[in-house]
Amino acid sequence: MGDIPEWGSACVRELREVLLSAESPFPCTFAVAGVKRDGLRFGFVDSLDDEKTWGRLGDLLTGYLERYRDLGRETSLVVFFRQEGEVRSLSEYNERFWSVLQHLHDTDTRPWPAEVPRDSDEAWWEFSFGGTPIFVVCNTPAHRLRRSRHSPVFFITFQPRWVFEELGADTPAGAAARRTIRKRLHRYDAVPASPELGSYGDPDNREWRQYFLPDGADEAGAEQTRCPFRHRAADGAVARQPTGESSTSRRTPKMVGES
Repeated sequence: MGDIPEWGSACVRELREVLLSAESPFPCTFAVAGVKRDGLRFGFVDSLDDEKTWGRLGDLLTGYLERYRDLGRETSLVVFFRQEGEVRSLSEYNERFWSVLQHLHDTDTRPWPAEVPRDSDEAWWEFSFGGTPIFVVCNTPAHRLRRSRHSPVFFITFQPRWVFEELGADTPAGAAARRTIRKRLHRYDAVPASPELGSYGDPDNREWRQYFLPDGADEAGAEQTRCPFRHRAADGAVARQPTGESSTSRRTPKMVGES
């Protein structure tokens, strides 16, 4: 989407090679189907540090959300950030990732979806932008053992929740997809599948913990007990689900994409 910078073509080419590899099948079958069916869209941001360049990300995401349903269920927006200097630590990439999501939220001109709790500690919380709930995945150069989250450059994948509507954890299709993904993860990664990978809406699941996975038990994010994201509120406090209003009574569980 938009112009492809000089450094961008190599990013897309390398990711396509990873997703289409026959020798080492990528775990996320949704991503593989997306690239095969031309359902993926790609965007590029010039800097992970200079927030002045992040306005482009908001424009890319807005444009994508205007047309994503026309691309079919196997769709995602992948946004690459230009590699600057040496590879950083996982904790530094973790901080940058949440700063990007916070920036998107703080500059979003659309209201938060009414059906999505504003408190990230709610089981039904999901990052949202432009009035759309979105599952988010971050890949970095610092991920080594967890190959499914490794990339030569930092990138973020945005998957509208609509993508998973027909793949609930309680459906045959959802259960089958989940088994396939976990089997592939077992063969692909050098560490066990993260215990944070769960089903959207499960009372014990916290969606935000799946966005940026640690590389191992002792890596960044493993001990992160509080979500760095803060919902903007008139009084500056974190907005919470109103007492007595149960989001679980209004929603049907859906399976989370695991990659």
